[in-house]
Amino acid sequence: MDIVLTSDNSHTFFNENIGEHYHSTFGAIQESEHIFIGAGLKYLAERISSISILEMGFGTGLNALLSLKFALENNLTIDYFGIEAFPIQMEDAEKLNYPTVLEMEKEVFLKLHKFDEGFIEMGNNFRLQKVLGKLKETELSQGKFDLVFFDAFSPEVQPELWTEEVFAKIFNSMKSGGVLTTYSCKGIVKRALRSAGFKIKRLPGPPGKREFLRAEKL
Repeated sequence: MDIVLTSDNSHTFFNENIGEHYHSTFGAIQESEHIFIGAGLKYLAERISSISILEMGFGTGLNALLSLKFALENNLTIDYFGIEAFPIQMEDAEKLNYPTVLEMEKEVFLKLHKFDEGFIEMGNNFRLQKVLGKLKETELSQGKFDLVFFDAFSPEVQPELWTEEVFAKIFNSMKSGGVLTTYSCKGIVKRALRSAGFKIKRLPGPPGKREFLRAEKL
């Protein structure tokens, strides 16, 4: 994978096999903070102080790192469950500048990548579990998650992940009042989310993106 410096001076990778970047070239951290933290975690934290998160597409670990930072700064308890079929290598994780930009310890970030499966404590109020595999093959407990970060590669390159069947599985794994955020606002994504039972809302996007979606299980 090729490392790319984005417009907010944070890194992303370009995956040559997929033909896409992991994050927006207009700003990797900026995009994740806007779509997943601001519209998802912060939105829920206004109502509850203990949040269970599912991330589809653990990738670089940026969303997990930002969630950990938010939890520490806001006295929030988080159980984080990440699914990733193709985890990045430690040698690639070491190249990413997220700890420097966010003023966090590099070892804390690398700890997110030091294991493939199982639970790990990241402080008193953040517990991470990663599963190495595909969403369709991963068993999800019903009514478990408050928040879902749906951060897979785009519908063009991974159409099998953006279907009504997949979103229905996620819907069933969420608590009533749960929230899902995703960067994609394509028609097929909106239709699949609605068919799965979600109420969706288009929100203004970060730089380089006109809008994105927040979906709720009412």
